[in-house]
Amino acid sequence: MTDRPAYDDDNIFAKILRGELPSQTVREDDHTLAIMDIMPRGDGHVLVFPKAPSRNIFDIDPVDLARTMEVVQIISRAVLKAFGADGVTIQQFNEPASGQVVFHTHFHVIPRFDGVKLRPHTGEMEDQAVLAANAEKIRAAL
Repeated sequence: MTDRPAYDDDNIFAKILRGELPSQTVREDDHTLAIMDIMPRGDGHVLVFPKAPSRNIFDIDPVDLARTMEVVQIISRAVLKAFGADGVTIQQFNEPASGQVVFHTHFHVIPRFDGVKLRPHTGEMEDQAVLAANAEKIRAAL
């Protein structure tokens, strides 16, 4: 696939970065944002993404990718501690064939527990109070 669509600055993460949509922020710096996933596949599911626009792994600037991955590691350690998890799943999708539905580079950080399967992606939004409480637990672990 050589001709990929251009970055669409109307995607949900671009809107969150512009303050047009609310989010439960876990961590923010000059280059990245980490927020609670509103349709979590497990308790403590966090999304980490660069502030600079990029569609996915194919067009992200290597410096932005490195900065984002550093935060993925930081958040992974924090969710492990905050939730007493046994492990962490990191997911990242590129183009529709892979399952990507939001076209702004992002990483899913999901705390995992022995014997507990990921919840299916049902499209149902989590209660905001639950997301806020989980975000606070992770911030405390940072």
